[in-house]
Amino acid sequence: MNETQQMTYAKNSLQSKILHLGFGAFHRAHQALFADQLARISDSDWGYAEVNLIGGESLINLLKKQNLQYCVLEKGNGKSTARIINSVCEALHAQLDGVEAVLEKMAEPQIAIVSLTVTEKGYCTDLATGKLDLNNPLIQQDLAHPQQPVSAIGYIVEALRRRKIRNLEPFTVMSCDNVMENGHIAKSAVLGLAYQIDNALAQWIEQNVTFPCTMVDRIVPAATEETLQEIADILGYDDPCGIACEEFKQWVIEDNFVAGRPQWEWVGAELVQDVRPFEQMKLRMLNGSHSFLAYLGYLGGYQHISDTMQDPHYRRAALNLMLNEQAPTLSMPEGIDLRRYADLLIERFTNPSLKHRTWQIAMDGSQKLPPRLLESIAFHLENQTPFPLLALTVAGWIRYVSGTDENNQPIEVKDPMAEQFAAIYAKCGLNVAVVDELLKLENIFPADLAANPTFVAQVHMAYQTLLEQGARQAVAAYLVQE
Repeated sequence: MNETQQMTYAKNSLQSKILHLGFGAFHRAHQALFADQLARISDSDWGYAEVNLIGGESLINLLKKQNLQYCVLEKGNGKSTARIINSVCEALHAQLDGVEAVLEKMAEPQIAIVSLTVTEKGYCTDLATGKLDLNNPLIQQDLAHPQQPVSAIGYIVEALRRRKIRNLEPFTVMSCDNVMENGHIAKSAVLGLAYQIDNALAQWIEQNVTFPCTMVDRIVPAATEETLQEIADILGYDDPCGIACEEFKQWVIEDNFVAGRPQWEWVGAELVQDVRPFEQMKLRMLNGSHSFLAYLGYLGGYQHISDTMQDPHYRRAALNLMLNEQAPTLSMPEGIDLRRYADLLIERFTNPSLKHRTWQIAMDGSQKLPPRLLESIAFHLENQTPFPLLALTVAGWIRYVSGTDENNQPIEVKDPMAEQFAAIYAKCGLNVAVVDELLKLENIFPADLAANPTFVAQVHMAYQTLLEQGARQAVAAYLVQE
């Protein structure tokens, strides 16, 4: 059964009050949808100026050609709802419209929030320390030419500089990336760059700009020809900017804005004082188990997350990982039922309408391992509690980044450190010795963790099991051990 929700408000009633960096699949199905839903039920005038900095030129062009309108197809079990999203007021691309046009848009007085979905690597920080990586090539370019930035962080710093010298109010910087304490990461990166450029500017930013943390949750697979055709069949016309996702969505936001904000709570967002418990819950229980299913699922020959959930061993292992190894590491506000949350996650992962590729989730593992897995492992080591499935997940990642699957077929490893992984495997081969070499990468594995004999032994054993038995048998074997 399909339902189509058309526009119920005048697009010209909105103005660009939020500028968003990173007009990708997740943003289209999440933050932009919240703004659209709010405009439907209120007189909200909060619209988006969408900006892509690097890549995604065709998406911005296509969006302009279809009157800044696109469809989000929410797919549940047995029912799909097509929502026509009209919250985008304008769209720019730095390569098409020019760096200056983007910076001037960010400097316009009505821009109250600059939000980001630029992935972990877009913050140009060392995620192990949370500090700006001054050796990052984009940051080096920004330091050489600060008024012609290339990184998202560089654009924010330069836009704030322009607002300062024009005596304009600053904007709030709101990260919507799936990064633990994303507001703190954004603040550290922005201030780190600003202090390199201009002390007075950095101090002004520190005193006047807020960086609220957020937790975002919605499963949004990358668009495929199949989902775009499904959207076209429902709408009666092609929508190359359309995106399909699950019905569930969640947004927890630290209520800390310097220039106002939309009434997101009217459409289901949670405005709180402390986002950290919700971030940890999502990153460890949802994303951590997603990583488990991605690496071990891909190695086991499963193309989609929903395929892994048809295997009773994977399904049970994912639930056990959440409840036995991730939930005990959390400290949640009263009233949060982690068992119910875990059951809901299993239901969401099982949704056959969503074709969420294990390969897609496996991307950028070097950035994802610390918050999703390694912090939990550190908790268990400190408390001397078992963590077999977490160790198996780390071993699954190590086996995955070899670049060759269990049938000797190549794996396209998408990761900023892919060349380093390939070099390590070229030296060690598919041998347990590779574990020690990868654990030496301190920007992934903290030195004290990599030196912990219990952790090293657990990962050695899990990796050897994967080599000897393969992923499917290893998952089954680890369930027996529990």
